[in-house]
Amino acid sequence: MRLYLHIASMTQKADLIPQLAAPGAGLPKIERFVANLMIRWKAARTSRVQAADTFEAERGAILRLLDGRDASALSQPVLIKRLPGLEDSSRFWSLLMVIDHLRIVNRDIAQVIVSLGSGSLPEGGASIAAMKPSPQVTPTVIAEFDRGCRDFADTVAAVAELKTALKYAHPWFGSMDAATWHFMTGFHMQLHHQQMKLILAGLPQP
Repeated sequence: MRLYLHIASMTQKADLIPQLAAPGAGLPKIERFVANLMIRWKAARTSRVQAADTFEAERGAILRLLDGRDASALSQPVLIKRLPGLEDSSRFWSLLMVIDHLRIVNRDIAQVIVSLGSGSLPEGGASIAAMKPSPQVTPTVIAEFDRGCRDFADTVAAVAELKTALKYAHPWFGSMDAATWHFMTGFHMQLHHQQMKLILAGLPQP
């Protein structure tokens, strides 16, 4: 009887998990095309200081969004509508999963910028699927994210020239120089900031 109840409980939980596209499946072609044009247009018109300011503003805004939330709210996945620029597999995340994703992406983009700035290509290719967060992430990731953001800012500030001749390919948007990758971090944080707002709106109200 206990085994039956356990299996029934596991089946119920599985039924609650939506069936989404596989990680790394990407964006609709037209959306990807438009996003690519928009990113490159905006990156070309955004100074290094402006990109750094956007990144810092998003770091602060995201941390304020999390302030005072209990562990249950932080770790509850919520199914949201798909935002432009957000692939289907990312629609069922918790707030902590978003933070973990941003931590991973910021860390890896910092490495890309340092490599390009020093005149060398990063080893291997960038992978969207490899940037997905762990569903088991804990609230300790918030401090790790904050520390990682500060490390990112310090790391990029130490790179003398971001408009590099050498470029590294984004899986969706093709080859980009260090300045475009730098712009991308703030742009990416803005997207997931909006995702977090939708997650908060979908949480059960106390």
